[in-house]
Amino acid sequence: MKIGYARVSTIDQNLQLQEDALQQAGCEKIIVDKISGSTVLRPGLEQVKELLREGDSLVVWRLDRLGRSLRDLISWSGYLEEKGVGLVSLHEAIDTSSSTGKLVFHMFGALAEFERNLIRERTMAGLLAARARGKQGGRPKSLNKDKQKRLVQLYKDHNISVKEICEMMNISKPTLYKYVKEAQ
Repeated sequence: MKIGYARVSTIDQNLQLQEDALQQAGCEKIIVDKISGSTVLRPGLEQVKELLREGDSLVVWRLDRLGRSLRDLISWSGYLEEKGVGLVSLHEAIDTSSSTGKLVFHMFGALAEFERNLIRERTMAGLLAARARGKQGGRPKSLNKDKQKRLVQLYKDHNISVKEICEMMNISKPTLYKYVKEAQ
């Protein structure tokens, strides 16, 4: 039996392309995850493990839908091989039921990890360059310096409850505690 696995990282992404391709490939069941690939526990993959039997094939649209790193992909490949299950990636035209398919699988996995590392390095270099030019990333502070000082003073005076301070300043409790910690 062919069991398809599809995954999208965000709710905004569309599964239709993957599901259509898996149906065309003859998958009798398609399991879906709407979760980041970097998340270790993926309910859909756990369901796939329960469904797979010796002689079955796990079919994915692309290898990166199954694992985010070469280590993940090799781990899955080993697990599937141990269970007597083939791995088919439609986009990369890989079928691990043959020796050539296994070799190509490992090569594509290594290249995918290399590409992710390059993207990460470029992103970090861009952030460092922006910081060197004085730009700060992240969310802007909700309170200016004067309001932060006033908030900390109200907190230390113990005359007003934390809830009242938060309502007065229109912030959450974690934000209040962050400002108090920064002031120390």
